Amino acid sequence: MIKIITDSASDFLQAEATKLGVTVMPIKILFKEKEYLDGITIDNKTFYKKLIESDEFPKTTQISPYEYEQEFKKYKDQEVIVITLSKKLSGCYQSATLASKGYPNVRVIDSKNVTIGQQILVKYAVGLIAEGNSADEIVEKVESAKKDLCVIAVLNTLEYLKKGGRISATSAFVGTLLSIKPVVAVKHGKVEMIGKARGSKNGNNMLRKIVKDNGGIDETLPYKVAYAGLSDSIMKKYLNDSQDLYTAPISEVPVGMIGATIGTHIGPGAVAVAFFKNKKNK
Repeated sequence: MIKIITDSASDFLQAEATKLGVTVMPIKILFKEKEYLDGITIDNKTFYKKLIESDEFPKTTQISPYEYEQEFKKYKDQEVIVITLSKKLSGCYQSATLASKGYPNVRVIDSKNVTIGQQILVKYAVGLIAEGNSADEIVEKVESAKKDLCVIAVLNTLEYLKKGGRISATSAFVGTLLSIKPVVAVKHGKVEMIGKARGSKNGNNMLRKIVKDNGGIDETLPYKVAYAGLSDSIMKKYLNDSQDLYTAPISEVPVGMIGATIGTHIGPGAVAVAFFKNKKNK
């Protein structure tokens, strides 16, 4: 039996993770000195309400080596694979690696990703378990597959990039006046701006073009669309405009929410797509 452990930056709902046999360890979120466990003592909708209402920018705290070790103790008689959010975005990978030193049955993978990108990589690993792969084979295949993993998002606002110190107040002000929608992607383990669009329609068009430029979506592997905030209306608009990208009916495309780890920095109204490149079209 092989056990998969990940962190809450993967934006799994606990019920879904439990059904898959995946343990999701919570990252801590700090709002005005009050600490919450992501996905356990605070859910996504409550998080976004606080994010919108709070004058203070929330902070996130990595999972400690001690917390990982306490989890590893539960699975001494099993092979364990830990898939963390990118080590360039958090210290969770380093914590898990340090905690694994006394546990030869534990293997740690840096997903080089976050949110639904990290999530579909975990789901890919779960599928490999079901196919009967060994722990070593799974690690090898996951390491290879993550090179073809794409996560692209269109942001609705520059405000939270400004609050997080990612862009200047002047850039945010000018961008808001011009209705600029930043397009970001996870590249080499970091979130990078790859384009700017004037208005939501152009943002959706750019998102669709980037998906096509990457060969399209391999629907034989896990994929997902997600939104940030309290309303999924912008995501629904994207899906309606993007039916040509999917062979499955739009109503069957897997959807979810972007949680606190990335939601803190991108704010409400963002739409993200995570998929493995369709190599047949490359």
